[in-house]
Amino acid sequence: MAKKRLQTKAKRPQITDGEIPVVGAREPCPCGSGRRYKACHGRAAAQAVTELVHRPFEGLPGECDWVALRELVPAATAALTLKGGLPEGVPSVTLATVLPMAWPALRREDGSVLLGLQNDTASGDISRDLADTLQRALQAKPGTPVQGRRAPADGPRLQDLIDPEGAFEPVVHSGFEFWVPDPQNATPDVSASLERANAAAIPTVKLTGVDAAYWCETPEKNHLRWVMPHPEERLLDALARLHAAGRSSLGEGTRLVGSFRAHGLTVPVWDLPSGISAEDIEKPAAEFAERLAAALATEEPLTAEERRARGGLTNRQVTLS
Repeated sequence: MAKKRLQTKAKRPQITDGEIPVVGAREPCPCGSGRRYKACHGRAAAQAVTELVHRPFEGLPGECDWVALRELVPAATAALTLKGGLPEGVPSVTLATVLPMAWPALRREDGSVLLGLQNDTASGDISRDLADTLQRALQAKPGTPVQGRRAPADGPRLQDLIDPEGAFEPVVHSGFEFWVPDPQNATPDVSASLERANAAAIPTVKLTGVDAAYWCETPEKNHLRWVMPHPEERLLDALARLHAAGRSSLGEGTRLVGSFRAHGLTVPVWDLPSGISAEDIEKPAAEFAERLAAALATEEPLTAEERRARGGLTNRQVTLS
């Protein structure tokens, strides 16, 4: 009787979690477990992709302005300061609300980088998706756009790449000419995209006397949209106190009409008469900021009238994200 041949199994190479690549959900997991990826390490990756980060810009300099540029402002740019400085061959990194052809990022011919903010993202963490796009843009060949992709679940976030002590000073533009240094020599696709974007842009001005407040002009009336950093419940209480006291407006003909929710912050919105410009609203906005600070410091329970005012404000909230 022949001897049974001894069966030996070669040891599978050990792969740490951080080294496991992303593969198709039905493919074998690269860790060597023998299970499909979706039933093994793909579970954690899927959870990281779908889990929503409530305040993706928290901890960044100018969080309120990040929210405004993401949701409210058509055309704006802001220089970004990176931790450790700029890589060799990259003279500047600039955040832009929108880029031509809806590119997530662009490495210009001179090596500078433009990072688009108002793009669809593949996961529930906008900060991680943008950080992945930024890292790839820094390494891209000059003169090429960067396409979107699903960011690694364990990849860095913007908070890991951007200097928290750096300035964040948005510059609002009347159009999108900042896309190309020389619009006359732009490609036909870029020129067409530029024309469409300029036609759709709503005139917008950033106020100088208060933080993250943006005046905009529409055919029917003007508006002030003001992104505020205060906790939502406390802010709504303060706005209700002012509203019940008849002190929530920004002057004659203006009216606090409600608010947006966006990326974990609250954005009160005022209707303004068409004749009121951004310059006209600077002083009333600064005076309102003082009234709001006093209302935020108030600890007494809301009165019946203030509770009714709060209910009205809550009913007129719209969630943008």
